[in-house]
Amino acid sequence: MSKTNKNNELNLVRSINKNVRSSTRKLKPILKALVGKKVDFALRDLEFSNKRICGEVKKTLASAIANAENNYQYDIDKLIVKEAYCGKQVIMKRFRPRAKGRAAPIIKPYSNLTIILSEQKQNQKEKHGTKS
Repeated sequence: MSKTNKNNELNLVRSINKNVRSSTRKLKPILKALVGKKVDFALRDLEFSNKRICGEVKKTLASAIANAENNYQYDIDKLIVKEAYCGKQVIMKRFRPRAKGRAAPIIKPYSNLTIILSEQKQNQKEKHGTKS
């Protein structure tokens, strides 16, 4: 790892939730919607979502915010979601009896969930159109 990469990682705050009882296929669209948003907007979106797994994502995001506030003394109003991704974990396999003595598999996947926050830069200005 180079020194410039190490310096960039100093202002990142991370929270990892392991063994989330959901597949990565169901988690990825939720996490893609969070990336780039301020944390208060991300929490609001998770609060009003109809998906069951949004409760676990909300807990992980709240943990990352608490880490930023307590461990690094960051201002919560300036935090944005820099990265949010998930990875595969163990798969629990069960079997269901079927007709003629056969068995049908039931696959219960688990996932790892990682959310990375960073402080928003002061010098970034919002553009209000193409000519500004």
